[in-house]
Formats: sequence, C-alpha cells, structure tokens
Amino acid sequence: MPVVKRRTAAVTPVAWVVTGEIDLADWVVAGRKLGAMSRCSQWWLGDWIRYGNARFGERYARATSITGYDAQSLMNMVWVASRFEISRRRENLSWSHHETVASLDHQEQDQWLDLAVDQRLTVSDLRVELRSALRHREDRAQPQRRDDYPQGSGVVICPNCGHAIPPKPERSKAGETPPSQPPRVWPDPLKSVRPV
Repeated sequence: MPVVKRRTAAVTPVAWVVTGEIDLADWVVAGRKLGAMSRCSQWWLGDWIRYGNARFGERYARATSITGYDAQSLMNMVWVASRFEISRRRENLSWSHHETVASLDHQEQDQWLDLAVDQRLTVSDLRVELRSALRHREDRAQPQRRDDYPQGSGVVICPNCGHAIPPKPERSKAGETPPSQPPRVWPDPLKSVRPV
C-alpha cells in the first residue's frame, strides 16, 4: 500500500501554519512555493486584469473588490505586465526589477535586465545604477552643472540632482548693475546618511 502524506501545513490570509511536524525537506519545498507565489502574484494579477479588460470590458472597480488591492496598485500591475510580453519576462528576476525598467524602450529594458542578471543586482542596486545612467545621459545632453557657470553668476545648485538653476533677473534702477553673488550650494542630504 502506498504511503500517503497528510498535509501538515496550511496558509490562511494572514499566516502560514504548521499543523503537525514537517522535516527539513518539506520545509524547504514549502519555502520555495511561497517565494514563487510572492514573486509571481503581480504578473498574474496584471495579466488577469488585462484579460478582463479585453474580454469583458471590465475596469478596475470590480477588480479592486475581487482582489482587495487598490485601483492604483492594480493599474501599476497592468502597466508593467503590458510593457513585457511573457517571452521577455525574466523568471530569475523579480517583478519589481521589471517595474524599475518598464518605462524604457524594449531594447533598453532588455539591456538593464541582462545587467541585473549578470551582476546579480538587487532591485535597489538596479534603481541606483539606472538613476545614475539616466542622470549621466541628461548631463551629456544639457550640461547644467556648477562647473559650467562662472563664480558669482547667482546660479543655485540643486542638492538632489546637482543641476544648476539660473537666478531670476534682478530688477535694478536705471544704470545700476545688480550685485554679483556666488552660486549657492545646498548640502547633499544623502552624504550624511550611512548605509544600513
């Protein structure tokens, strides 16, 4: 007679509950299943709503009541799912990795996702690298840094992005020249933060 394993663990809306003893192998299998479900749920919901929209003309009101998610979260899931055909989704990266690059064109998305895989980037690391690359691209397109302006030009330097903000023209009395001021440089709030 075959041995039948009884279910010794269950999930509820707020817990994973062990109802008996499980061995290490079963615990590992359960963890892998839970991890996979967590990493996939946004894809599943995004695809589910896209189907409902196409097939039934459903929008987000019914989906919010069915799933319990707010409309904005569901719209985000749909948007990310719509930006990646199933064949382009990377199983070894999280949905959040894909969300991070979703606004880029397909070729750039693939390049960044390949980089994330090759360098084993966390979502946070990917966001930092992407932000840096986009900032560098903007800098090359429009040089607007402190060094591009002479001392005393009245330029204010943004503490977050480092871009220069030209001063408002000062009104002066006829024949007077406005006083020169050095650029104001705000302290970088991120320099004082230590990594956790």
